[in-house]
This record gives sequence, C-alpha cells and structure tokens, in this order.
Amino acid sequence: MSAPQLVNPTTGLRALAVRTTGGTSIDELIFDHVTVPEPGPAQVLVAIKAVSLNYRDLAVVTGRYPRDASQPTIIASDCCGEVMAVGSAVTALKAGDRVAGSFFQKWIAGLFAREYGASALGGAIDGVLTQYRVFDQSGLLRIPEHLSYQEGAALPCAGLTAWNALVPTTHVQAGDTVLLLGTGGVSVFGLQFAKLHGARVIITSSSDEKLARAKALGADETINYKTTPEWDKEVLRLTGGKGVDIVLEVAGGETFTRSLSSARASGQVAVIGVLSGVAGTVPIGLIGIQTLSVRGIFVGSVAMFEDMNRAIALHQLRPVIDRVFPFEQSADALRYLQSAQHFGKIVITI
Repeated sequence: MSAPQLVNPTTGLRALAVRTTGGTSIDELIFDHVTVPEPGPAQVLVAIKAVSLNYRDLAVVTGRYPRDASQPTIIASDCCGEVMAVGSAVTALKAGDRVAGSFFQKWIAGLFAREYGASALGGAIDGVLTQYRVFDQSGLLRIPEHLSYQEGAALPCAGLTAWNALVPTTHVQAGDTVLLLGTGGVSVFGLQFAKLHGARVIITSSSDEKLARAKALGADETINYKTTPEWDKEVLRLTGGKGVDIVLEVAGGETFTRSLSSARASGQVAVIGVLSGVAGTVPIGLIGIQTLSVRGIFVGSVAMFEDMNRAIALHQLRPVIDRVFPFEQSADALRYLQSAQHFGKIVITI
C-alpha cells in the first residue's frame, strides 16, 4: 500500500479512498481514485476530516466480516467532516457545518430492523476512509461544538454503542455497578458514560498500565485478567458476592460465561462484540436460574446519536484518543489496532 498523492476535488470531483478488494490482509488494501457525485436534492457533500477505526474495520479488511467480498468497499464507518455543499431540499444542514455520519444510514429512530443492516457504512455500503463523500441528510448529525474533528470521529460506532447499551437499553442509574471488559473504544466510552450517570465501574485489562489510565478516568475497581484469569470470582468478591448490575460484554465466546457469572440475580448483560469469536457455549441454565436479561447491541439509531450528543455537550465530555495517524499511513493505523496496544480510539486524519 504505497503512499498516496492527495487529490484536489475541484479538478474533476475525484477523491482518494482506501478500499478493500475482498482480500484477507491489511497489505492488500489499495488507495483508489473515486468519483465524487454532486449531491442530489436531499444529499450533502462532506469533506472528511477524520476517521476513527473499530474492530469491525479490521474484520472487514481481513475477510472475517460477513459481506459480499466480491464487491470492493471503501472501508471504515466512523467519520467527521465539514459540509461543503447541500442539495436543494436540505434544510437541516448548511455549508460549513461540522458533522458526523451515522453508522446505519437508514436507522433513524425506533427499534432495529433487519433492513437497516443494508445501510451500514464500511460493510454493506461504501465507508468513509476517503477525502470526500456524499450522504443523505438524514444520515448526518452536527457534532458538539466543543469537540475537534478527531474527537467527533470517535462517536458514531464506539460512542453510540456504549450509550445505547447503558442508557436506552439497560437504563444505568446512580448507584449501579457496571462491569466493562478491556479498554478499547466501547469500554472506555462505557466508563465515561457510566461515571456520568453516577455508577460504580469495574474494568478489566491484561495491562496494569491501561488499568492505571482507567483509574485516572474514574474507574472504581480494576482487574488484570491475565494475572486473575478467574476474574468473574474477583468481580463477585468486589461486590460482596452480589454481582454487578450491568455487564458490557465486548469480547464474545471466550468471556461470555464469565460475564454472566459476574452479573447479579436479575442483572443485565449487553452483548456487543465478538473480539474472541462468535462461537461459544450458552449457559442457558445460568441465565434462567439467575433470571438474567441478555440483550444484543448493534450500534444505535440517529435519534440515539442525537440524545448522546446532547449529553456530551452538556457535560463537556471528550472522547479518549489514543493515537492519530495521517491518511497515507492508514494501513499502519490498522496494524496498530490489530496489535491491541491502544487505550480508547485510533484516529486517521485526512
């Protein structure tokens, strides 16, 4: 993946984008010139300023995410940028607005429906790791004024997933205890949102350095799962044998049973990620005996995004950015994500 020559779209409305060609390696990514269409009546042209990476992006690039691999796709789902032009029917946005794109372009409000999956950026449709992109106006939102483009780019997937899990789904409240697994983007946002609501937070990691950073952000208890492999027992000890009210399960098959064991009777487990794979044994008896509520979380709607942004603006919350890469080092940014060294979000600037 050679370093790109950046393209000025004023000379023929062409932009540079990072594509996967259906391969199974970061080394197979290509820089590609793409045509940027004029925005239609209800569309908006955005100059992308920053893109944040998620584990899903790595899965797409390495051929481990369900999609039509024969169709080249511009990668990544999370972006923030500046509105350059709007269509004649656009009323909510204007040139110069700073906006982020919604992960699901067609999930505006209400419960998730199967058909919304066909509008997922960077998977079902072309993503956002490109200089310019046209969006429908309904799939864009202004970002809080106090945030930079880089911080705004962290919101659409990791931020909204954590918000959906904790606020509209499990209804976190003051005095609850929340268990977070790892220190990636979703878990760090989960820490921030849980503390914002007055909850007690227990967080895990294999790195004492990362746990120290989590403590500095407000985590009440930390567990190194490498030195404490039966971390669910430690969770019970820290909660006086009761268990936690809410678990954000981001890892998948390898940790699912321990997450269930960490929850209190009638507790809630939000199933978010599959970092350790999708296969695993489901302890149905434990779910039944403990009367646990297990709920899948798949990012969120535009309406949820708007609610989250209001809370972020009110509390002047800032996303945690681990490292920033320039556009021409997009492959290096993905390799850094693959190394799992990060705490919070990895961002690419364009």
